[in-house]
Amino acid sequence: MPRQTGATDGRTLIIACGALARELLEVVRANGLDQIDVECLPASYHNTPDLIPDAVEERIRSARDRYGHVFVGYADCGTGGRLDAVCTELGVDRLPGAHCYEFFAGSGPFSEIQEAEIGTFYLTDYLVKHFDRIVIAGLGLDRYPQLLPDYFGHYTRLLYLAQTDDPALIEKGRLAAERLGLRYEVRRTGYGELETSIVHLDDPTVADPIAGSTASPARVA
Repeated sequence: MPRQTGATDGRTLIIACGALARELLEVVRANGLDQIDVECLPASYHNTPDLIPDAVEERIRSARDRYGHVFVGYADCGTGGRLDAVCTELGVDRLPGAHCYEFFAGSGPFSEIQEAEIGTFYLTDYLVKHFDRIVIAGLGLDRYPQLLPDYFGHYTRLLYLAQTDDPALIEKGRLAAERLGLRYEVRRTGYGELETSIVHLDDPTVADPIAGSTASPARVA
């Protein structure tokens, strides 16, 4: 895909989901990627994916005269291909996979996880931290707890894909699983393909910068 050119040709902008802000900024910092800026859209779009394509398109168009390269820090994220259509039209790339769970776990390992137990509900560091606001309040379960079986009756486990090794978050994930009535497992993924993609954004020598990564085996917390 041809590289975009703009007024600030040496800099790259990542337009990303707010749920990835901490991870993206840490990847940029840890790898000395001083040429990369990160702008985040509201994490609340996690529950309203129809808003993502238009919001991303607006940000890309407004950034074109300020950056030489724009990258989309979203997977498909429930947009049903609409985000890909925006990316294709505007000539930009996005993170690999259907959603953040896939690029954190790695495409190959994630497929194995799905095949092993299709009734899996996923959380990341961000979603564990904000479980009450995004999951419970976001789905209205704080007001209508009787809807819990409607939302989660077909799930069998909660799998926390952990970017960090934080005992407090592991315990908070356990409480979330208990609240939903699901078996609890933790898989330490680190940043997975998120880091791989960002580190190699401007490296033309890397033929496949988003090649699959490995993750440690799932464990019961």
